[in-house]
Amino acid sequence: MLPLMRARALLLVAYGASAQDALHQDGRALFEKHCSVCHQPNSTTRAPLREALARMPREAIVASLETGSMKAQGAALNASERRTVAEFLSSVNAAVESRSGFCVEGAPKPSGGATWNGWGVDLANTRFQPLPGLTAEQVPALKLKWAFGFPNATSTFGQPTIAGGRLFLGSEDGTVYSLDARTGCIYWTYKAAATVRTAVSIDASLTALYFGDVKANVYRVDAASGTLLWKVNVDTHPFARITGAPKLHAGRLYVPVSSIEEVPGGNEKYSCCSFRGSVVALDAETGKQIWKTYAIPDPPKSTRVNSAGTQMSGPAGAAIWSSPTIDLERKAIYVATGNAYSDPPVRYTDAILSLDMETGSLQWARQMTEGDGWNFNCLNPNRFSCPEHEGPDLDFGSSPILRTAAPGKRLLLVGQKSGMLHAIDPDAQGKIVWQVRIGKGGTLGGIEWGPAADDQAVYAALSDIDGAKPEQGGGLFAIRISTGEKIWYAAPPSPPCLGKSGCTAAQMAPVTVIPNVVFSGSMDGHLRAYGTAGGKPLWDFDTLRSYDTLNGVKAGGGSLNATGPTVAGGMIYVNSGYGQLGGMPGNVLLAFAPEH
Repeated sequence: MLPLMRARALLLVAYGASAQDALHQDGRALFEKHCSVCHQPNSTTRAPLREALARMPREAIVASLETGSMKAQGAALNASERRTVAEFLSSVNAAVESRSGFCVEGAPKPSGGATWNGWGVDLANTRFQPLPGLTAEQVPALKLKWAFGFPNATSTFGQPTIAGGRLFLGSEDGTVYSLDARTGCIYWTYKAAATVRTAVSIDASLTALYFGDVKANVYRVDAASGTLLWKVNVDTHPFARITGAPKLHAGRLYVPVSSIEEVPGGNEKYSCCSFRGSVVALDAETGKQIWKTYAIPDPPKSTRVNSAGTQMSGPAGAAIWSSPTIDLERKAIYVATGNAYSDPPVRYTDAILSLDMETGSLQWARQMTEGDGWNFNCLNPNRFSCPEHEGPDLDFGSSPILRTAAPGKRLLLVGQKSGMLHAIDPDAQGKIVWQVRIGKGGTLGGIEWGPAADDQAVYAALSDIDGAKPEQGGGLFAIRISTGEKIWYAAPPSPPCLGKSGCTAAQMAPVTVIPNVVFSGSMDGHLRAYGTAGGKPLWDFDTLRSYDTLNGVKAGGGSLNATGPTVAGGMIYVNSGYGQLGGMPGNVLLAFAPEH
């Protein structure tokens, strides 16, 4: 305990205040000094609001400060102070995993049935389900069939994968679940070392699952039993993580590597920065590395010493947040990169990269925003470690979508936080074919987690979140693939939850499309369906409520953000709750089917 806080505690006890009150005051002071600048409304950081922190187990807050995303801030505190902050923020203790909700019949081997594999349903990441088992006429009759609660969670991760009559998905506390796709009962669980944000990829034989965690570990797990087959770490950088779903093809697993080094970069004593985004190719059977390609080819070198006396280094950044896209015709892998964390500027940040599938060699790079250097110190008035070539933080969070616009004319469609939707030619070194602006863009604006595309149009949801004006932002656009023409725009309804912390009209969540219907989730907690022909609203479900869950975990809905709905076998599955990015916390998976 700091000397001043120890004295305050003694004074409070001496004048009749309880030791608990004293600790509360100490926790508040520590939080205000080290944490509050990011965890407040209208902050442009990705940090969760106090309401979300209050729902986190104390153990999870301590873990975040010691080994997780906040460990750079936590390093300024001793173990007792980290616990004191956690006890000030939350009264929740980690829940013991419920043993209810398990399938009575045990766990038969997955076989047959409808599928949604990984992030984008196909190698091209279209997020288009051509055989949903659901028609546009049935969509208005969709009803909630069951709810599943995630323990120890304030945000929902791990967009569901559907295969062999099962759902496979990860969660914030690192538990990976195998659920019955119809009933939601649990076949098995597997506990990873850290949060599993990625969607799960499954092989064609329905034998093995592949996913990553936020400590940059990749796993292969038996699909029938949940038994670990192998686990490998693909990046030793302390802030490396995997957020995009690994892509599986022909016995190889292609893993995108991102990081949160922007966060410790906010500390002027941190030597910023040294991480470089990468793609790692692994042998799917053994986990052995075949090749690793860094998005920034040259390793970082010492650059300047900041005014706080800390040695800076670079270039750094170009995290790859999203799932790779595979082009079998060109035998290429496409990835979209993030911003730079430090100087000097390079042409590989905020860019689309094409890599050779066999060797990992760079074929071409198409940068969309030059000189976009940014880390959390850019929010600090002292700006000791903010890059001299500072940009607006307009990186790519979404996967490129590969589509054929006309015979012999293929396009990569990519949404950016700038508010731009880009169409580039993969057969002409990424030449820009058309660009369409759908919003003003910004750090948490523009297109966040990505569009979806059928044969004719690409459907892009707009964030443009404004914490000071929560009714602003949002909306869904249909853009003609061949020309970039805007076909229609569906304006966002006024959020019914206005006034509730974290409620906004922004639509950050990835879009999903089936024949004649497009689905888009909102930060206001609503999942909405629109007709693809003209954007007419077909269905609207408000997830902001508490649920009786089939596994007995107390659960509620919140903002829809990091994952989109998956559709197969006549059912729709969506995660609700996102206590980060200023959103409303929640911890529930919802399953819908039409009422017959």
